[in-house]
Amino acid sequence: MTLEVRNIDKEADVRTFEHGKAEVAKAGSVVVGRATLEPGWRWSTSVKPIVGTDSCQVHHKGYVISGRIHVVMDDGAEGEAGPGDVYEISAGHDAWVVGDEPYVAVDFSEEIAGYAKPR
Repeated sequence: MTLEVRNIDKEADVRTFEHGKAEVAKAGSVVVGRATLEPGWRWSTSVKPIVGTDSCQVHHKGYVISGRIHVVMDDGAEGEAGPGDVYEISAGHDAWVVGDEPYVAVDFSEEIAGYAKPR
């Protein structure tokens, strides 16, 4: 039997970028990321310069705690997620914070381990 616990507030790998941060913690095979994105954050201007891809290549799966985000897929499909929403966003998208409230979400995708890291 295994018991492994990590506290995202104290033991996360913190990645900062313009208008936001991602905190990533791993316990066993579980990877969790918490994104805190301020008004003015946009993937294509805040994270793209770090990772160097044309669009976000992470397949996100998560839950929105507060704020709103607008997502535009590479194929033109678009939508928004806000407080209480559970989301799945395929790789190949741009996104930005909507309004003047910070966007806070928890992401359960294993791919979040590489978020905002140079490729």
